[in-house]
Amino acid sequence: AAEDAVRRAGHVDVLLANLGVPSPSTRAHEVGDDEWRHVFSVMVDPLPRLMRGVLPQMIERRAGKVVVMGSATAMRGQKRVSTYAAARGAQLSYVRAVGTEVAPYNVHVNLIAQNFVENPMYYGPEVQALPAFQERLRREVPVGRLASPQEDALFAVFLASSEVNFFAGQGFPFAGGW
Repeated sequence: AAEDAVRRAGHVDVLLANLGVPSPSTRAHEVGDDEWRHVFSVMVDPLPRLMRGVLPQMIERRAGKVVVMGSATAMRGQKRVSTYAAARGAQLSYVRAVGTEVAPYNVHVNLIAQNFVENPMYYGPEVQALPAFQERLRREVPVGRLASPQEDALFAVFLASSEVNFFAGQGFPFAGGW
């Protein structure tokens, strides 16, 4: 499906890969094969398919951008998210390897490692209203607030722009200092 979508799109200058699922909250020794496979099938398995679709044309043109919307969970340990963190870590490692490989062709592959961004999947209004969540923000996020969706989108636009051509295989934390 990913390769077909790229084929239908034709000329691709920028690919934004936003692959995610709600984070399971499972103790590491209780993670089952179904949970593991599901999370990886949604967040990791599509990446090579998408790259097979866009990289040949980007390499041929010697121009292109891929921005993967990842998670800062890949960069910081937490309890009860081993499956999710492993998949996000796999995304980050994949981006680092692919970004390094295609950089000589002026193709830039990078990842935004986000957390604490206002998003109905994770931090919708009902979660934000909880006193425990507000305390967590004060305790764990130095900027003391969630990022707006606009801030997140503008960072992706920055990385995808033709004005920025010096990042290759990087994972950028976007988590308010968390």
